[in-house]
Amino acid sequence: MRILKYIFLLLLLSLVALTIFIATQKGDFTVERSRIINSPKSAVFNYVNDYRNWADFGSWTLQDPEIKINYSQNTIGKDASYSWEGKDTNGEIQTLYAKENDSISQKVDSEGTISSIQWIFKDTIGGTKVTWKTKGKMSFFFKIYTALNGGADKVIGTIYEKTLINLDKALVYEINTYSIKENGLVRKPLSFYLCQTFTSEIAKINKNFKIVTPKIIDFCKDNNIAMSGKPFVIYHTYDAQKGLARVSIGVPIKNEIFISAGSDIASGKLEAFEAVKTTLTGDYSHLKKAYNKTVEYLIKNQISHAPLISHIEVYTIGKDEAKKPSEWVTEIYMPIIPKVAPVINTPTQTVLQTGDIDEDPTISNSVEPIKRNKTVLKSTEPKKVPAPKTTEEGQSEF
Repeated sequence: MRILKYIFLLLLLSLVALTIFIATQKGDFTVERSRIINSPKSAVFNYVNDYRNWADFGSWTLQDPEIKINYSQNTIGKDASYSWEGKDTNGEIQTLYAKENDSISQKVDSEGTISSIQWIFKDTIGGTKVTWKTKGKMSFFFKIYTALNGGADKVIGTIYEKTLINLDKALVYEINTYSIKENGLVRKPLSFYLCQTFTSEIAKINKNFKIVTPKIIDFCKDNNIAMSGKPFVIYHTYDAQKGLARVSIGVPIKNEIFISAGSDIASGKLEAFEAVKTTLTGDYSHLKKAYNKTVEYLIKNQISHAPLISHIEVYTIGKDEAKKPSEWVTEIYMPIIPKVAPVINTPTQTVLQTGDIDEDPTISNSVEPIKRNKTVLKSTEPKKVPAPKTTEEGQSEF
């Protein structure tokens, strides 16, 4: 009996000694891992910058099928955040700032272990070099865990290595899986919309779309304005050589309204028109290919482009409807000059000989007959649009 007491006392003293040893150890840690991701830098940055994609490549979520993830209203860029509750750990992560196609800074609290995270994206041969670095201070329990499992660098580094491999696999599939369909000639009906109009670098239009569209949707909700379709971008001009375009990012509405002066949101009207339609299923990085496919269709079929606008992109299925980029659907409409058809007189009526034109009510459900003897496309661009607000760094959002 006395021997058992001594053994118990010895174990207790050993446990206390181990606890004191661990508690007095330095709790600071720095872990860094890098990997070349076989995807363009902008695609990698945008994918990592949206927390809703992390469930597809984060090793801690893939290894715990019962993990519960709670997203904040904003999951992209500065102030975005999400939290998780897993079988091993609970935690929360928040984005402090994000520099477009360059870097992301974040803060993590996982069971009392506080750390800062830095993502760095650089172009390199074969794709994008992604560096993932973290600095922090371990909680007491995390000190014990890492002491028993080879140290912080091994524990955290293994998670980072697996996650970067998953990121590469997810992006290679999601970014490179796409299809482009030529839909041919369609007819767009009369439509009304709310928008913001500005000149932007073509490469930044998608980013601006993410900023502007929620503002317009909130404006509609706040003012009880009924929307009637999917968000879209009207390209008034499209200069591929200079990489610039003048665009209206808009949301279709059921009825025509007029916005008071001073608002950064304007109203517009698009008359019914004929167009060549092309559908892209996949990531937005392939929009240029879909645009070129539309131009090729015009040339092949000797169809003249109506010059009042360049084209329209309608985001039929986007991030709100499908998380995976390979499932996004974008429709491109390039207006054309209708050919004047010959008039055939019959004893009973006058008939216009025309080709088959599909009616396509993507932007609006109202349909207006096409007049064949003239071009009917009209795009009303807001006359006065305030300059875009600047960011904290003093640069324009657009």
